[in-house]
Amino acid sequence: MEVAYGDDEQQKSVDQTKALLQNYPNLKVICAPTTVGIAAASKVISDDGLQGKVIVTGLGLPSEMAEFMTGDNPACPYMFLWNPIDVGRVAAYTLIEMKNKSLTGAVGESFTAGNGTKYEVTEAGDGGTEIIIGPPFEFNGDNIEDWKTVY
Repeated sequence: MEVAYGDDEQQKSVDQTKALLQNYPNLKVICAPTTVGIAAASKVISDDGLQGKVIVTGLGLPSEMAEFMTGDNPACPYMFLWNPIDVGRVAAYTLIEMKNKSLTGAVGESFTAGNGTKYEVTEAGDGGTEIIIGPPFEFNGDNIEDWKTVY
């Protein structure tokens, strides 16, 4: 297994995908954690006719990925992204709690948002704090058409 970095650059991501395919002829999955990387890898897989032989997944924007997620044999059968609608909603609830001085952002604090969901402040990997909103949203061939014009 190898980690290849495209550095959020389209051409570098294309080049890294091609190198992975050349170096690992039995490669089955490319998991790209960036929107640039997933689109570049999906394009290479599609252009090279490798759909079904190599699956691309990761984090992507529906508007950039719809063409690679449809049909009988898509390059990218599914991908994920944090829904900005959910992120905005939780950010708004958090700000309301902070404005009302019922939340300071300290680890262990929690609040119940207006929608009834409970959120907790946890320690982030960088030493700060964060609130996890939940799992990312899955996009796939069944819902990509609904989302490609949203973002």
